[in-house]
Amino acid sequence: MATMPLPSPTGQPEAALAWFRSEAGLALLGSERELVDGALADRPGQPWLWLAPTLPSPDGPEKRSLGRGLALEANGRGWSGAVTCGLPLPLPSESFGVAVLQHVFASASHATGLLDEVHRVLVPGGHAWLIVLNPMAPYRWRWRGTGLRAPEPVTWRRQLRAAGLQPDPVSRGLGPIWREDVSTRVQHGPGLRAAYAIRAEKRALPLTPMPRRRELRLAQGAPAA
Repeated sequence: MATMPLPSPTGQPEAALAWFRSEAGLALLGSERELVDGALADRPGQPWLWLAPTLPSPDGPEKRSLGRGLALEANGRGWSGAVTCGLPLPLPSESFGVAVLQHVFASASHATGLLDEVHRVLVPGGHAWLIVLNPMAPYRWRWRGTGLRAPEPVTWRRQLRAAGLQPDPVSRGLGPIWREDVSTRVQHGPGLRAAYAIRAEKRALPLTPMPRRRELRLAQGAPAA
């Protein structure tokens, strides 16, 4: 009997991570790059956190100046980049203005731990961006059989609120519809685009009481990310 691939500590099965390096996956990531760049520059003067299944080469033609930040790439064990880690993230509390989570969840059920960590590391008023696959997109046939899942926006908004983050009421559709071409158009609502983005804010005073969260600060003398 066939079995589903085991998820990595990042929440994504290995086959899913490999898909984002395929022609179809790279076309989708390329379509999202303009929105990602805008999100990372959303709060000038504050560092950002960017988690993705694969990252562009820092020496490639797409290299851009986006200020200070920490970009981590998913692997079979957790995250790699300037630091190699799993959860909990070895990052100080309330230290980032923006966090972009780009296709780093196999499903909403894998989101709880990471979203809690994102809430912890964001400053009050900071923004979290979720970029996830659209279950209504014809492009879903491109990732069929990889283990990737695509919950609807209402599911992600519920997860964000549970983590103490307040999502925007409307998501933004991204990427191609069917052809493996880069499409930088951003539309109101997911539509039939391959992916969609939801922005959420860490309110200084949450709308509902939240349990006290642990704090994690760098040891004295440790370099900041």
